[in-house]
Parts: sequence; C-alpha cells; structure tokens
Amino acid sequence: MKKYLHPWGWYLLALVVVGLDQWSKVIAVESLSYGQPVAVTRFFDWTLLHNRGAAFSFLSDAGGWQRWFFTAIACGMSVFITVWLFRIARERWLESMALGFVLGGAIGNLYDRVTLGYVVDFISVHYQDKYFPAFNVADAAICFGAFLMIVHMLFFSEESKVKRKESGRA
Repeated sequence: MKKYLHPWGWYLLALVVVGLDQWSKVIAVESLSYGQPVAVTRFFDWTLLHNRGAAFSFLSDAGGWQRWFFTAIACGMSVFITVWLFRIARERWLESMALGFVLGGAIGNLYDRVTLGYVVDFISVHYQDKYFPAFNVADAAICFGAFLMIVHMLFFSEESKVKRKESGRA
C-alpha cells in the first residue's frame, strides 16, 4: 500500500518557498545597491531591482493601478490553488508538488506587492549585452512549478495515458 502526502504537506512546501524567497530578498536588499550589478560569472549578476509590474516587468510603468490589479489576481489565484490542492487526489503527487511551488511563489511575490508596492528582483542572467529580465526565488519557483505541471500533463495525466494507449505507446 502506497502512502501519499496529505495536502498539508504541499502547503508546507509552499510555506518553505515563501520563507526562502523572503529570506533571499532581505539579504539582497541589505547587501546590494539598487541597480548596481555585482558580477558572479560572465553571464550571472546579483542586481537589486524593483518590479512594479507583472512577469518581465509587464505594465511596470502603467501609473500605479497595476499594483492592485496584480494583487487581486495573485490573491484569487492563491485561493484557487489552495482549494485545488486540497481537492485533488492524494496520489497525484507531481501535480500537487507543482501547485505547491506555484502557490509559494505567488504568495512570496504577493507579500512584496502588498507591503512594498513592488516585487524585489535580484537575479540577473545575461549573455554579452542581452539581458533576461531580473527575477527572484518566487519567480523561479513559479516557473519550476509550471514546468512540473507540464510534465504531469504530458506524461502522467489520465488523458496522456489514454492517448499513449490509443497510439500503441503504452
């Protein structure tokens, strides 16, 4: 008989992500000067930035209304994911893990947005003069959770199992 993690275990994962995210942001704010890159490698810097928009600074210069718009979206999605995590079958561990990472990342950035009015970003990856938008631990957790969700949907969901059986690749 297999044992599966209770939904509270995935909420704990989300809480760990929030803790790591907030801890790393405190270190970044205390250690870095705003906008001044600190080179780690030829393609990676620590650079403290404030993102008033959404992913990749989308709508960052929209005049301030976006703070509450993105706060409302993050709150709504956090509630939705919390309920989804509680309702899905316990044996769907990969989907649950994905949701735990996304939930933790969403709450980490939501906290910044509500308390500061912006999200603290500090990880900068680049190649020569081509820069990927700065991000943080919460953003990385959301992306990792989305990746896990895609893996789940492609290889472990009931629909993908049925399609593989129908095509003879069971």
